Amino acid sequence: MHRRTAPRLARILACAAVPVMLVATGCSSGGGGGEKKESGKPSQSATPNATPTVKAATFAKLPEVCKTLDEKAIDNLVPKADKKEGKALPSSDVNDSASCFWSGLNSEDVKNQQFRSLTVSLKRFASDPTLGTGEKRAADFAAKQATAATTADGAKDAKSEKTSGIGDEATTVSSQTKKDDNDFQNETVVTRTANVVITLKYSGAGYEGAKTPDAGDMTKNAQDAAKQVVTAVGNANKK
Repeated sequence: MHRRTAPRLARILACAAVPVMLVATGCSSGGGGGEKKESGKPSQSATPNATPTVKAATFAKLPEVCKTLDEKAIDNLVPKADKKEGKALPSSDVNDSASCFWSGLNSEDVKNQQFRSLTVSLKRFASDPTLGTGEKRAADFAAKQATAATTADGAKDAKSEKTSGIGDEATTVSSQTKKDDNDFQNETVVTRTANVVITLKYSGAGYEGAKTPDAGDMTKNAQDAAKQVVTAVGNANKK
């Protein structure tokens, strides 16, 4: 009896030891007592959003609008001007927007009474991160001004053409209008120089049956005046 029991007990103990070894093996294969290996990827730290920037505008100020044309130019454009120094039109901020007006009737020659009017308007655009550079904003405004000139004051037969040699870009709009039975020839030159837009409107009419001024002469005078205003804008911003 005793001899049979011993081998049987040995077999039981041997079987009982098997699961203990498997568990131990399983634990040892986990590597480091079950600790998880790090992925090795560097941690990403949050970075604040960068503030958008745009190129600073070229011109920081406008010239005195009524002084952008000299006396010689005014004598040629508006003979017998009521106020040779011009009349500044109201503006909330003359450093951003300004206009000056001249008008006059040359009535010395009764048979050839000639009326002329001239308006020079300046508009400056600053650069803005949400709106774009001053130059881009000015270009957009200049395009709108040129389009508006083709229908302003009931204009008819308007002709619009790009004009070289005046600022960075320019458009000349020629049209005719009728006021108080007088035929007017109108020339509007819209010019952009960097971030400033110049809108120069020049109109003329013959009174008391006098001839309407020549369109070619009016165009040339308006374009020459626009060039002088472009120079005045640049000079006002020289350091």
